[in-house]
Amino acid sequence: MTETSKKPRALVLREDLVRGLREAGLEEGRAVFAHASLKKFGFVMGGAETVIRAILEVIGSEGTLMMPSQTWKNLDPSTGVHWEEPEAWWPVIRENWPAYDPAVTPSVGMGAVAEALRTWPGARRSSHPARSVCAVGRHAGYLTERHDLSDIFGEDSPVGRLYGLNGQVLLLGVGYDKNTSIHLAEYRAQWKKPLSTEWSAVLENGVRRRVSYETIAVDDSDFVDLGAAWESERGIKPVRVGDAEIRCFDQRPFVDWSVKWLENRRK
Repeated sequence: MTETSKKPRALVLREDLVRGLREAGLEEGRAVFAHASLKKFGFVMGGAETVIRAILEVIGSEGTLMMPSQTWKNLDPSTGVHWEEPEAWWPVIRENWPAYDPAVTPSVGMGAVAEALRTWPGARRSSHPARSVCAVGRHAGYLTERHDLSDIFGEDSPVGRLYGLNGQVLLLGVGYDKNTSIHLAEYRAQWKKPLSTEWSAVLENGVRRRVSYETIAVDDSDFVDLGAAWESERGIKPVRVGDAEIRCFDQRPFVDWSVKWLENRRK
């Protein structure tokens, strides 16, 4: 395909996003965990800022927007997070990778929208050095406080607290492989959960040090299949905006359903 014959990108305005979000089921006053790929929509007028403003317009002043702001490069290089660097550098990376600073450390691979939310006025960010979230709105403080090193996606994690708030899940141009709420179902489901010892650099009283913590070794290899089964059973129809699809649904019934699905397939 030549450059001139490529399909042109869709032009997406803020009102297109607002209309699509409401049609997909995003509700005023709700707390929502959003995952987004800006480029999938085409050309969004105003970029990531426009996406955030559209979501905030729909959920209103009583709503809360949460997104992942993970910094998974701040894990030990033996886990593969620095796959592009030679193994000979691993000792240097271990001793020199910058300690996580919630106010400064940029997110890694979370997308332009999540990174924009991280620096949004009034944004709060959780303390986990590798798996943080950021949030804006009424419940931002509650969702981001006390992010325990080992309880990354469990009951008292941000995703677990969202469940307590009867929040929603919003997928913007991404699939279920990006749906963090499934990890809460992994924690709750009864199956032989593998454990992993992880290392990250943190700041304690202004001093960098590496800390270790044991957590569940999460596995997203079947998340796409889970999502397809969920949509088929519940009749969920994505809403198209520009070149992307929007999906939105309540988190509680989704997590409860996912627990049963995982228990039927994982041993």
